[in-house]
Amino acid sequence: MQLKWLEWAKQIQAISQAGLAYSKDIYDLDRFEQLRALSIEILNEYTGVESGKIRELFASESGYATPKVDIRAVVFRNDRILLVKERLDDSWALPGGWADIGLSPKEVAVKETLEESGYEVRAVRLLGMVDKKFHDHPPSPWHVYKIFIQCEITGGQALAGMETLDVGFFGEQELPELSTERNTEKQLRKLFELYREPSGEIMFD
Repeated sequence: MQLKWLEWAKQIQAISQAGLAYSKDIYDLDRFEQLRALSIEILNEYTGVESGKIRELFASESGYATPKVDIRAVVFRNDRILLVKERLDDSWALPGGWADIGLSPKEVAVKETLEESGYEVRAVRLLGMVDKKFHDHPPSPWHVYKIFIQCEITGGQALAGMETLDVGFFGEQELPELSTERNTEKQLRKLFELYREPSGEIMFD
């Protein structure tokens, strides 16, 4: 679940970002800059990450703050699920990544699967849309929505990409070490459940 200090830092950052985007008064702008600095200080204190890096990744956007969208492709073959081994943490995840401007969620799922696994797929069904804060992911500086889209293989072959080290299919009882930043064991088990029972209720927060 969401850590309280992280929730506060995100809220302060969102308020400051909106204020800097829409305020005209120079004194208000200064106050919103102070709020942004406070959100960075909170993250620096609790994570140990250098302040400049936090500003670059967390507090550099402008305009009204909105959640980021992470799209994951869910591909089954012979009752096994497709996972890719991430270079960043040497652990396994559903193919996917941040939503791209100009592409629909289905198009992102198809593109990411090809780039990360080598498989050509067709997106067929929405399996879930969840808020990351309600699930057992490690703390993140962003407010993230995750979309899970079931896809069917239409071609290609297993081939790791620039961001992945390996590609494999795994049964529900043989899941490897997961990249919990991207997906949790509980989520994957729910996806297996929806695979077996297509009429079941999708994941939805």
